[in-house]
Amino acid sequence: MRVTVLVENTVGRTLPISGEHGLSLWVEYEGHKLLFDTGQRGAVVTNAALLGIDLRQAEAIVLSHGHYDHTGGLRRVCEYLGRSVPVYAHPEVFSAHRVSSPADKYVGFPLVREEIEDLGAVLNWVAEPLELYPGLWLSGEVPRRTAFEKGDPRMYVYRNGERVPDPLKDDSSIYIAAADGLVVLLGCAHAGLVNIIEHARTVTAVNKVTAVLGGTHLGPVDAVQLDASISFLEALDLSLLAANHCTGQRVAARLAAVFGERFRFAAAGEVLEI
Repeated sequence: MRVTVLVENTVGRTLPISGEHGLSLWVEYEGHKLLFDTGQRGAVVTNAALLGIDLRQAEAIVLSHGHYDHTGGLRRVCEYLGRSVPVYAHPEVFSAHRVSSPADKYVGFPLVREEIEDLGAVLNWVAEPLELYPGLWLSGEVPRRTAFEKGDPRMYVYRNGERVPDPLKDDSSIYIAAADGLVVLLGCAHAGLVNIIEHARTVTAVNKVTAVLGGTHLGPVDAVQLDASISFLEALDLSLLAANHCTGQRVAARLAAVFGERFRFAAAGEVLEI
């Protein structure tokens, strides 16, 4: 399988592509091609073309969650495709996500549902695990069972007029049962890195995890959660850890020190072969 990073906060190669705060991955697996997230503003379309990827070959689009930096490029993608395309997401992907810092603002889905449906997006709700293709699973809603994974305290929603912590139930991942073990593709890992991986093991009945790619959301967590998460990752004996986006440079540097040659900072333009 091959994963190409189409959108990420940074550009890691000498290419005329654009970086933007967000994430989009092009996934090729056993003859199937899909787009996982769409970035923030639409750079996904031009970046894909510059990287030699034809988005029109996408069989599906999978949205990890409803934050603007993972969904904002969907309009441009749908316009470019010019046809109907199945879009898989959790039923709460349009939840009114907000954040309190560094500025208090709405950070949810920036597009109106009717607009993207008019452009050809055929929404398919995934609350439970779904085997989209043989060996490739959409996680559905991830159970929160790990005590030290507390979530991001900056994120909130309004419920019945009251401000409450955002449960981010729509946070979803992709699980691939590859020949050498599980490959876990993360959007932002708001459900907790450990929760997501343990859920992957349960859903696929595969215990060995060989690779973890994407946004870990370890950048904003406290020291206790960070240390416990890294210890968990070390125990997996991964072949590849390709972290990016919400991982942050500080944590990425630490992961690079721990995992050595097994670590890749997956900036825009990187191609990861597994």
